[in-house]
Amino acid sequence: MTDPVELTKKLVKIESCNPGVEEGRLGDYIYERLETRGVPVRKQQVLPGRFNIIAKIEGNSQKPPLVMICHMDTVVVGDGWTAAPFAAEEKNGRIYGRGACDMKSGFACALSSFEELWEEGTKPERTIYFIATVDEEADMNGIQAVLREGLIPEGSLMMDLEPTGLAVSVCHKGRIWYHVQVQGVTAHASTPWKGVDAIAAAAEFISEIRGLITSLPEHPEMGATTVTFGQISGGYQPYVVPDLCKITLDIRTVPPYGEKDIEALMIKAKSRAEARFTGIRLSWECTGNRPYVYGISDSELCTALFEAYRKVCGQDAKLELFPGYTDTAVAAVALNNYNCVSFGPGRLEMAHKPNEYVEIEQIILCKRILKSTINRLCFHEK
Repeated sequence: MTDPVELTKKLVKIESCNPGVEEGRLGDYIYERLETRGVPVRKQQVLPGRFNIIAKIEGNSQKPPLVMICHMDTVVVGDGWTAAPFAAEEKNGRIYGRGACDMKSGFACALSSFEELWEEGTKPERTIYFIATVDEEADMNGIQAVLREGLIPEGSLMMDLEPTGLAVSVCHKGRIWYHVQVQGVTAHASTPWKGVDAIAAAAEFISEIRGLITSLPEHPEMGATTVTFGQISGGYQPYVVPDLCKITLDIRTVPPYGEKDIEALMIKAKSRAEARFTGIRLSWECTGNRPYVYGISDSELCTALFEAYRKVCGQDAKLELFPGYTDTAVAAVALNNYNCVSFGPGRLEMAHKPNEYVEIEQIILCKRILKSTINRLCFHEK
């Protein structure tokens, strides 16, 4: 039996920051673990020096396979830590370290369960895949490589072990990214009427698009569409009217709003800003569009997971929105297969923060619930 707590510590101690050292050392470690056990496993090249891990336990039937997807990369360390980010320190029932929550503890639960199923030697009723991806924390090139190669069969039961606090999550907000450029006219600050202030015009646009988006009706289960202005730059000196301003937008969408709806709001905000600031030119590029996912809460996969949770915990699991975007969400949209779920240890609000941690009790419970779910789906456990 593989202890998921100790495995979490091992994974945290292998740095895999993206950008940074990336996933190579961690990928080699996982590959060698599986290959040593005789598991059919291979590396799938994605980017130079970066590869996914694809492993499979062949099943007895043609039932849709179970696919567990976990990402190997973490965000950068950042400032503000008091704990050592790669020491995997255990303290007060928690493991601290970059990736402890997102998502090396969930990764450890999936990998240890997969290894145990292989070592037990009983052929499952359906094929079980374990897929470890690169680049989830950036452009999601890992899962896209998996999809391009057709490695997830039609109708698969897809599961990731992202930090949901052991809530069952089948819905993900959409994510649309824009790079906006506002072109004005430069002039001396003593004669500002001879120019057009690009930063002031950008502020007008920001105010307009924020107002339009926040006025959209909320979804009863998935909440509100939101906008974040993550970056802004412009200007040269205090005494120069700026002729250029650049902004990035991160918009998280809920049903029924998609890219066309948001694009219409962008055009409306642009028109209002241009009317207020004669002479500006406002343009943008959509740099990412991930549609929202509204999954199936009574699917075969979710039903097995709810039953397993009830058996292990003695109560019903919570069904909650996962506000982030995951590899499984990308696959669901690409394959038009919404038989997917996110379920894992750790609270999402601890992800990406200094002193990131995961509660050990949640790791232990997650492993037990996951094994029971797999047994129900693949080995006729009741």
